[in-house]
Amino acid sequence: MEISIVISSYNTKDITLKCIDSIYKSGLKKGNFELIVIDDASNDGSYESILTLKKNSIFKKNLRVFQNKRNLGYVRTNNRGIRLARGKFVLLLNSDTQVKYRAIDKLIDFAKKTPDSGVVGARLLNKDGSVQASCYHFPTIKRALLEFWFGRKGFFEKYYPSGLIPIQVEALVGAVFLITPKALKEVGYLDEKFVSYYEDLDYCRRVWKSGLKVYYLPESEVIHLHGESFKKLADYKNQWKKLIPGSIAFNGLFKHLLINAIIYTGQKWQKFMSGLKKI
Repeated sequence: MEISIVISSYNTKDITLKCIDSIYKSGLKKGNFELIVIDDASNDGSYESILTLKKNSIFKKNLRVFQNKRNLGYVRTNNRGIRLARGKFVLLLNSDTQVKYRAIDKLIDFAKKTPDSGVVGARLLNKDGSVQASCYHFPTIKRALLEFWFGRKGFFEKYYPSGLIPIQVEALVGAVFLITPKALKEVGYLDEKFVSYYEDLDYCRRVWKSGLKVYYLPESEVIHLHGESFKKLADYKNQWKKLIPGSIAFNGLFKHLLINAIIYTGQKWQKFMSGLKKI
């Protein structure tokens, strides 16, 4: 089997069903993929609705549906999917995505032609068709100083490369995350010290450390309803609080505190200087 597509679903019944429908309309050959959907102990009827799809002959052959007995979180649920996977490639796909025609085939074709690829990500689109920022630079103390004290912008905001040429990037958003057979062998699973944030940066960092590379493939396009799959975890105003444990796990406590101190003081200084200019 060519590819296992893993979707973790938590109280996202309607968008998960749309995501599944888009996969089956994307042109994938039915004998070449399996779709593993794991419901993370939802209480909105997600599991029952997805399970009902198996009664339809279109979905019966490829669709495998599971349910966690208790809520395990995004990372552990995806790892369960990776363990269940029978395909050579594993695609971690957020439930709030809609796959455009041949998007998954393009990811696979590129990975096959690129021996050093460890992770390949698609170009993410907003609902209106505009391009969504989905690439990261790794956060470092030096980069924090350069951006927030010396005005060199672009290190701490997500971005997207322009053009249609595949390009190496440091890290990708995990919404559409193709893991190659080499990465599965050398890097393995997502690190379960992360719950639902920073696990994608961590995996990409480990891919680079293993000698493999991370690629952004703009010709593969997937609509991403940004934040829909995580909005049950925290309201928008409090999302930043959910980032703190992941940042500490990724950076270590000292580096986390130092980077945030640099950002905070830099922003305060910039605000102060901006106020002086208005006088």
